[in-house]
Amino acid sequence: MRTLLKITGGIILVVVVAAVAGLTYLKTALPNIDAPSDLQVERTNERIEHGEYLANNVMSCMHCHSPQQKTKFAHPAYPDSLGAGGTHYGPEEGIPGHLYTPNITPAGIGDWSDGELYRAITSGVSKDGRPLFPLMPYLNYSQMAKEDIYSVIAYLRTLYPIENEVPASELAFPMNFIVHTIPAPPQHQPAPDTANPVAWGKYLVTAASCADCHTPKEQGADIPGMEFAGGMEFPMIDGSTARTANITPDVKTGIGSWDEKAFIKRFKDYADTSFVFDEVAHGQFNTAMPWKNYSQMGDKELKAIYAYLQTVVPVQNEIVKFTPVNQ
Repeated sequence: MRTLLKITGGIILVVVVAAVAGLTYLKTALPNIDAPSDLQVERTNERIEHGEYLANNVMSCMHCHSPQQKTKFAHPAYPDSLGAGGTHYGPEEGIPGHLYTPNITPAGIGDWSDGELYRAITSGVSKDGRPLFPLMPYLNYSQMAKEDIYSVIAYLRTLYPIENEVPASELAFPMNFIVHTIPAPPQHQPAPDTANPVAWGKYLVTAASCADCHTPKEQGADIPGMEFAGGMEFPMIDGSTARTANITPDVKTGIGSWDEKAFIKRFKDYADTSFVFDEVAHGQFNTAMPWKNYSQMGDKELKAIYAYLQTVVPVQNEIVKFTPVNQ
């Protein structure tokens, strides 16, 4: 019996030592991403203007990285807070921990080099070498053209500096170790010819991370065969639940019955100066979809997105878009 206990104890010790060694490796050796380059982005007016458009209206960086008025429709940013960070995402959104979006104004990233910003945006590694949780869609941004990323960096340098101390993000076990395996070198693709609307639309959909929210998930991973089929849940501040729409070309439950004009109108309705992103009454419909940002996309871009979405696999998936609190 003593011999058996010794053998069992030895096996347990070996397993524990191996586990500790493996976790230590993940924490210290990964992510295995190159050091930041000595990149220096020239801040031309053209780049700054293009970066402003991308960061606000396509990639929607400024929506996530600005404090949000969550009692108002579509969660618009607080006035004069662009890029100040501090938006919280936690277990209620399916996040394994508590994440706070960083301050990306010059007050928050003023000591970051262009190379460090580029690495964070395209590879998911912070200035201090920490891996970023892919709620920050760097895996999508890594597929964009380098010039588009340079434009975003140029624009961020022009933001008004806002002092805003943001809490540190914390991931729960085991994700605090797994996250070290996720960052990857960028896989840049050239921006496609805008004369090819399907290819251009696919590029924009990737940059806008549409699939990230419009694909339902199980244990944090996309459910195979449900790409763009909607149903991802977003808790509202009053306890209600909003769900993303099915944007596949399924005729009954998606946007297969929509023509191009209807699709564009859905966005442009929120660009109308008469539309007010007002307070939403308790229990009434709200959404986390950043309509205020996406409504400013050009018609050409929206036409391209529509053209691409019409080519994805149609999935029949009826969505209950909103469930009021206590229902």
